Amino acid sequence: MTYHTTPKRGGSRFRFFGDVIAELKKVVWLSRREAVYLTILVLIVSLIAGLVLGVIDYGFSDFVNRFFLGR
Repeated sequence: MTYHTTPKRGGSRFRFFGDVIAELKKVVWLSRREAVYLTILVLIVSLIAGLVLGVIDYGFSDFVNRFFLGR
């Protein structure tokens, strides 16, 4: 025979936030220098990727305009 039970709703919101704070204390945070370095790196890589995709988009657009639309 199978019994269906509902999960117990124990604990409180205060316990939840206490657990969140406890977990955040376990996190190994980056140093300021590492965070700045990685932020700049992400910005540079994003800029390069945007430029490459922009050039490819422009090339495809020009190709379609010249060969399919006759402009």
